[in-house]
Amino acid sequence: MTDITPTTSPKTRHIAMLAFPDCQILDVCGPLEVFSFVNCWLHLACNPDWAAYRFSVIAERAGPIRTMSGLQIIADHDLADVGDDIDTLLVTGGIGVDRARDNRVLVDWVRSMDQRVRRIGSVCTGAFLLAEAGLLNGCRATTHWHWCQQLAEEYPDIRVEPDRLAIRDGSRYSSGGVTAGMDLALCMIEEDFGPEATAMVGRWMLVFPNRPGGQSQFNVALHNSSGARRDFRELQTWIDAHPEANLSVDALARRMHMSPRNFARLFEREVRLTPARFVEQSRLEKARAWLENSLSPVEMIAEKCGFGGAEAMRRCFQRNFKVSPLVYRSRFRRAGVL
Repeated sequence: MTDITPTTSPKTRHIAMLAFPDCQILDVCGPLEVFSFVNCWLHLACNPDWAAYRFSVIAERAGPIRTMSGLQIIADHDLADVGDDIDTLLVTGGIGVDRARDNRVLVDWVRSMDQRVRRIGSVCTGAFLLAEAGLLNGCRATTHWHWCQQLAEEYPDIRVEPDRLAIRDGSRYSSGGVTAGMDLALCMIEEDFGPEATAMVGRWMLVFPNRPGGQSQFNVALHNSSGARRDFRELQTWIDAHPEANLSVDALARRMHMSPRNFARLFEREVRLTPARFVEQSRLEKARAWLENSLSPVEMIAEKCGFGGAEAMRRCFQRNFKVSPLVYRSRFRRAGVL
């Protein structure tokens, strides 16, 4: 562990954030604020003359950048103005990332920076820009849960891990959706200064230094049925409406007047999920709705949602969300539910 209060020649690490039009403002501000709290703590607690980190925002052209919320941020430097003093380069995400990864000047610059910085990472969909630059090939990586499948399909050399909040693979870093950029910053602070520093930042910011669970806690499964045959779309609707029914492959195949083998093959082709995975997702979403909107006993919810018992539902929640149903309810129960 590195001492956060060195007595000789303390080093200030330069954290640079690459932004572009229609980036997500919290992708920029969230991580930088986390890093800045180390400086705040030093100033108040032990070493007011040393800043552990300094910050800059970089864009293709210096000046105002309109973010996807309509608010503007100011880029301190354009690409040509960047020196060799950056320690950590982070790439923001947002709805403008598709235009950003089509910008060859920007992509080539990101690729060139890989050898000029100690570590390079992405926040949310900024992973697509790193991927376009080829920097995630052969690496484990993540992005916002909604775009993980697209990232895996468009860049098959990347080992995408959808549930992770933050991942390090060598000098490459990536994080999940939006606020997961703050988790990434906390991971980097722990690398730089140890767990005591992240614990301190967590206390000051009222956040988990190591947030339990993963992105799947927040993932509302959206069934991709738009391109499926009408009979399979209708079957998905029926499954969603009858989670307590016998939803085995054999039972669903009989309903579709098919052999189990042919049904399973066609279902996966049309829906892009196996029947078992679709049924599990459907039941999980029903159970989540019950947990968020009622105080009904877990045993009753498990029965109504087709899990067969509270223990089976608990195992399913742990496997998918890394938390139990009761913990999930404590985090997500809607205000006013009595």
